[in-house]
Amino acid sequence: MNPRFLAIPDLTGTPQVAVVVDVMRAFTVAAWAFARGAEKIVLAGTLDEALALKAANPGWLALKDGPAAPGFDLVNSPGLLRSADLTGRTVVQKTTAGTVGVLAVRDAPLVLCASFVVAEATARLLRGRADVTFVVTGEDGRADEDLACAQYIARRAVEPETDAAEFLDRAGRSRAAAELAEGVRLGVHPDDVELCLELDRFPFAMAASTEDTLTVLRRQ
Repeated sequence: MNPRFLAIPDLTGTPQVAVVVDVMRAFTVAAWAFARGAEKIVLAGTLDEALALKAANPGWLALKDGPAAPGFDLVNSPGLLRSADLTGRTVVQKTTAGTVGVLAVRDAPLVLCASFVVAEATARLLRGRADVTFVVTGEDGRADEDLACAQYIARRAVEPETDAAEFLDRAGRSRAAAELAEGVRLGVHPDDVELCLELDRFPFAMAASTEDTLTVLRRQ
């Protein structure tokens, strides 16, 4: 594999394979949504778009970063989401970094959304792929929890027995982890960091594709 690790602003052209990484918390939350029964996740470009999609589709739920807000049903927290019953539901997700990264590479033939909780399932889909672009979404590409996860998945795709300890340690010492633990960010559960660092919690990967002009995430 020839992996590239790029920030969203550094993306040029359309990659053949894109892996968009957001550990804390978009794609940990998305995995939990699927585990709680969600049928699909529609990725919105703006908060207004998320609310408009919900309004146009009765029964859909809207999810955002930060604290609860009028019109939104869920917040971007795995700790707060893990008790929700989402059986058969469609969730519209809008976050600061993760969803932005996916929309930036939505035309790629294969777009995967990743975090530590789906690391092995993601790596499995990448085995045998030559050129893979990892999109490091947080902090304009400087988020060490996202880079550590991306580097771990890239290595695990080639070396399945790769030890995750150093990568998880980096993520646990990241700025995002500290801000979540210290309550700097809003819409947070005390267990969020621990849940984001739970390796291979789920056996599925997550792939995004265009369906009727919408960017839709489904479990694989």
